[in-house]
Amino acid sequence: MRDIVHQPGEMREFAFSVPAPEKWGEGLVFVAAAQPIDMAVRLESVHEGILVTAEADTVYEGVCGRCLTDLTRPLRIEFQELFGYSGDEASDFEVQDDHVDLETPVRDSIVLALPFQPVCQPDCPGLDPETGEKLAPGTQPAEQEKIDPRWAALTAYTPDHDDAENRVAPDTEKS
Repeated sequence: MRDIVHQPGEMREFAFSVPAPEKWGEGLVFVAAAQPIDMAVRLESVHEGILVTAEADTVYEGVCGRCLTDLTRPLRIEFQELFGYSGDEASDFEVQDDHVDLETPVRDSIVLALPFQPVCQPDCPGLDPETGEKLAPGTQPAEQEKIDPRWAALTAYTPDHDDAENRVAPDTEKS
């Protein structure tokens, strides 16, 4: 990269694969440590620094948020970052010793792209709340309305319950 630093208009493209240095992601899905990340990177020298345009392909794994089935899915991210020359406060990243460190923007982009509520299929019915078994597609859990014993006495209550006891016939008055 030394041949493009401070050479506006110069460009280099690279393709390489690197292992994830650690587990990325803390939710239901994550990119495992040592999972390969295939990178396609273009470095362009501009007056302010090095403009990096990159695509990364990897695989995430974890569990479905509805039925807890194991998942393994491909993930593709794209990002563009300006790595400014030392002392340039306009960019978040700096060119250091004639190189750019892509780990932080790659990690941040991957973690932000991971699904928050992953599902094994779009219409996953989830688990039966009674048995804990996975429901078959297109089925719903049994509709058994169980009343908490602490609230059972309220089942006799109706919206007009109080009115019926205190109702006075129109032709009589209370004394």
